[in-house]
Amino acid sequence: MTTRTHMAESTDRLLPLRPADFHILVALLREDLHGYGIMQRVSADSEGQVELELGSLYRLIARLHDVGLIAPVRSRKAGDDPRRRYYRITPLGREVAASEARRLASVVRLARTHRLLEGTT
Repeated sequence: MTTRTHMAESTDRLLPLRPADFHILVALLREDLHGYGIMQRVSADSEGQVELELGSLYRLIARLHDVGLIAPVRSRKAGDDPRRRYYRITPLGREVAASEARRLASVVRLARTHRLLEGTT
């Protein structure tokens, strides 16, 4: 079995993603972020439609870490609060996020086929 095939099987078992998980992975595509930074990025990216609560955020982060989609970052920015923990998306996390984006695009195509999105922007 090739590495690519193994990664595809790993990706398939993780789909579909929960919306909050997808938003967290997308937030980490641009840069490493700490928990509060993830919350802010998800809110901004979703135009306020997705608001992660602090209490559930760290459970989500722990779960994404446990399945290998994100990893803690050891290095910190100069002058940053030492209590902040930064996270980054892993190669598997990137593949899962891309697979989920393709899955969602397929769902949107289906909705358009049935004219469910007419009159929306």
